[in-house]
Amino acid sequence: MSLKHMAVAGYVALAIAAALPAFAADKVTFGTNWTAQAEHGGFYYAKAYGIYEEYGLDVEIKPGGPQVNTPALLIGGQLDFAMLSGSFNPLNMVRENIPYIAVAATFQKDPQILLAHADQGLTKLSELKDKPIFIAAGAHETFWQFLRVKFGFSDEQIRPYAYSIAPFLADPTAIQQGYVTNEPFRAREAGIEPEVFLLADNGYGSYATLIGTSIQMVEDHPDLVQRFVDASIKGWYGYLTSERSKADALILADNPDYSLDKADEAVAAMNAFELATGGDAETLGIGVMTDERWQAFFETMVEAGVYPADLDWQKGYTLQFVNKGVGM
Repeated sequence: MSLKHMAVAGYVALAIAAALPAFAADKVTFGTNWTAQAEHGGFYYAKAYGIYEEYGLDVEIKPGGPQVNTPALLIGGQLDFAMLSGSFNPLNMVRENIPYIAVAATFQKDPQILLAHADQGLTKLSELKDKPIFIAAGAHETFWQFLRVKFGFSDEQIRPYAYSIAPFLADPTAIQQGYVTNEPFRAREAGIEPEVFLLADNGYGSYATLIGTSIQMVEDHPDLVQRFVDASIKGWYGYLTSERSKADALILADNPDYSLDKADEAVAAMNAFELATGGDAETLGIGVMTDERWQAFFETMVEAGVYPADLDWQKGYTLQFVNKGVGM
């Protein structure tokens, strides 16, 4: 072919390319389990720094909140993916024969804690048995069942918790639930040194910040699921270890009541307690899940009477998209 013909062919190719529509990224909606905060930072990082875009995804993050039932929105088809708070969510869906499934677990450790005043002299979780504890209604069927089975806690200890640390601050004998990424910092701001009991370091095996989707999505669009999981995992590595100002800006846009100081505190706690990077994630990467971990959690909850022993618990999750060392 002559140079002239090559040039003409090149012009034709450019003209055809210009006439074709640009590649359209797959639109995806992802719902978080609470108002925007650093505990969701990896997803915001993947959006802010173009990781989702690199994976051919146009992701809309829809924040949750006290009046938002994120699992219900997922089941109702208003979300493609949803952040599930803990291992109970997918197992509850199996129990109710709802065709949704966990495809990754961002946190290997649930950030759930019990918080006491340090000057009470309590140093072991077992020492909280028989003491009044402020517990939210939703906790009765989740981590409280673990405490009953493993430490002999009783329902007589429960005091209603209204998601405010004020009663704890006012009562030097108070004990309450919280997150390791939040309440200890609020107590110190008020001049109170807390004693923190991370349930995950005391045998509580629930995963946290799981990614859930429909079984139909897994079966019909496995490539899309893989891309969302991989990009989200890379987002988490970025948020926890890199400059993250663009991600924090998106978080603050979705939650103006939040602050950069709180984000810094939460990231420091997530790293210190290795919520995302500890345990099996050290060798298999963020997002890891294992059959052994799911089985141990399920058997504990069977002992607590939460689930029947014949529940097909393995239907609640799939290892198809994780344990591949992505982003490590």
